[in-house]
Amino acid sequence: MSMIGEYARVTTSELDQVINDSEWALDFVDELVEAELDAQADPSEARCLDTDKAWDALGFLLRRVGFPVDIVHGEEAIPEAEDWGYGPPRYLTPDQVQVAAGALAKMTGARLIEGVTPEELARADVYPSIIWERGESLDYVRDHYDSLVPFFEAAAREGDAMLVWLD
Repeated sequence: MSMIGEYARVTTSELDQVINDSEWALDFVDELVEAELDAQADPSEARCLDTDKAWDALGFLLRRVGFPVDIVHGEEAIPEAEDWGYGPPRYLTPDQVQVAAGALAKMTGARLIEGVTPEELARADVYPSIIWERGESLDYVRDHYDSLVPFFEAAAREGDAMLVWLD
């Protein structure tokens, strides 16, 4: 079983509903994910995105550069939210999405992974450590970062919030 980083863009009214009714939230997000499952939508048009198993490496690398928003785990707790896989979802407010989008746009994926080796990720016990122990390329992480950039830009442009969780 794998841990996958998941995102869903939500409007401010949808976020209010999520905060007030966490049961509704899970059903709503399941419908969003299901609707886009086969669509292979461009990240700039998608409402949902996942970073596969690159989420922990992204978090490690973003912390390393002092990224201003925790886009991997979210910043805000959803009151009384149930476990959506590996813990309850969290969220980013529209203002936090704006800050994150601006910071993402200023850094390329190539710059994010620059000077970092798989051995460094393995020593830091970054999930999934097996791929770093094998010495696999960080291109996998860079590619997922490069998908987050247009996804967050679109959310910021629309004034959306973001749900974040591990599944």
